Amino acid sequence: MADLEKLTLRLAQTIVASDPQKEPQAIEIARTALIDFFACVLGGAADRSTQILIDTFTPGTSGSSAIIGSNLRTDAFTAALINGHSGHVLDYDDVHGSVRGHPTVAIIPALLAVAIEEEASADAFIAAYIVGLEAMARLGLSLGTKHYENGFHATATLGTIGTAAAIAHLLKFDTSTTATALGLAATQSAGLRLQFGFDAKPLHAGLASRAGLTAARLARAGFQGAPDFLENPIGFYSAFAFGAEQPDRVLQGWGAPWQIITPGLTLKAFPCCTASHPVAVGALLLRNESGLAPEEVKAVNITFPPGGDAALIGSAIPSTGIDARFSAEYVFAAAVIDGALLISHFDERPVRSDLVDLSAKVSRSHDDTARRLSPDPTTRFVVIDVTRTDGTVLSRRIDGLPSISDPTDKFIDATGGSAKFAKIPALIRSMSTAADLRALEALLAQTTQSK
Repeated sequence: MADLEKLTLRLAQTIVASDPQKEPQAIEIARTALIDFFACVLGGAADRSTQILIDTFTPGTSGSSAIIGSNLRTDAFTAALINGHSGHVLDYDDVHGSVRGHPTVAIIPALLAVAIEEEASADAFIAAYIVGLEAMARLGLSLGTKHYENGFHATATLGTIGTAAAIAHLLKFDTSTTATALGLAATQSAGLRLQFGFDAKPLHAGLASRAGLTAARLARAGFQGAPDFLENPIGFYSAFAFGAEQPDRVLQGWGAPWQIITPGLTLKAFPCCTASHPVAVGALLLRNESGLAPEEVKAVNITFPPGGDAALIGSAIPSTGIDARFSAEYVFAAAVIDGALLISHFDERPVRSDLVDLSAKVSRSHDDTARRLSPDPTTRFVVIDVTRTDGTVLSRRIDGLPSISDPTDKFIDATGGSAKFAKIPALIRSMSTAADLRALEALLAQTTQSK
């Protein structure tokens, strides 16, 4: 196939030659995404599962890389693993439609560790992040929809490659070394959606970040791997695409515009699975604008496009808030009863009985006449039909994916308004030099635990 000829090499050449610093809009969006991301890491730094990783992996280690939200330092590989996990543990971090997953949480933990070690400038760090996201998103487009629907977690499987691409760009690898790094990253791609609702789900992000760093470090040292992971007949597409691949989409339109601009990142307004966010918005509108009260609800049906609730594998009646992150039924109930969706709704405590009772009244269906959910945002919608006890019906349709544009309040909430982290958003907005990036890392390397 002509579109597969030397595709890995052509992707490597494109990564090497990319220059997103010529696009101010991409840089500005990246800075906003970094504020959002570090809010998520700091918010997840004290999580029980994050502490398990720290206790398991840091004894006996040493190094110069920060474990964000703590005063511990370790090697870059361990920092990438732990910071990636803590950034995803609340399920509050950004998503991207082309990836059908979470790009920033896979890329930034390893990229930050490398940038600090190599004394790279903040400008170079931001540019490399944009390139890594571009590679991850374009590969996501080229895989088609079956990769995710058949059970793979794209954050994990594509995050390895996006991370390696970002580091290759930052360190100015040549084309051959970049191609090898991409292949070494791809051979580590793994992660199953069956882990959603368990500690292993956020671990996927940390594993992907560490794997991408491993690939880049080995390639730089001269370690060899297959240089043709895309076009090889038993390569990435053969293993992961299930016949739905569209290889021409890897390079088609690269950087014109950058994927961080269009379709862009979705910065989460709620700390739960992205696929449930339209449900949350619709439920809040029914409560606040239509005056829906919980005691009025007789039955609820939520309609998705085909494939639209594939990520929502949590129980319809979850037992804890962790499982509830992936429950459309619970999200509807919490929004209607409490009028908000907070981090406390999705922690490890047992679900409240009133939320269980309302969740049990919610069912799902699919509009088989609609287009199947795809990276095209116009294919995403939910319709919520509420039958009240008096027999009347209230309906709301939400199209697309809701997002926030300014994560400042989210950052304050995630850090508990702590003064020691308060300078971070402004620094990210203005940072340019290597000294600026070191100053950011120093601020991040403070404990979130109150003393």
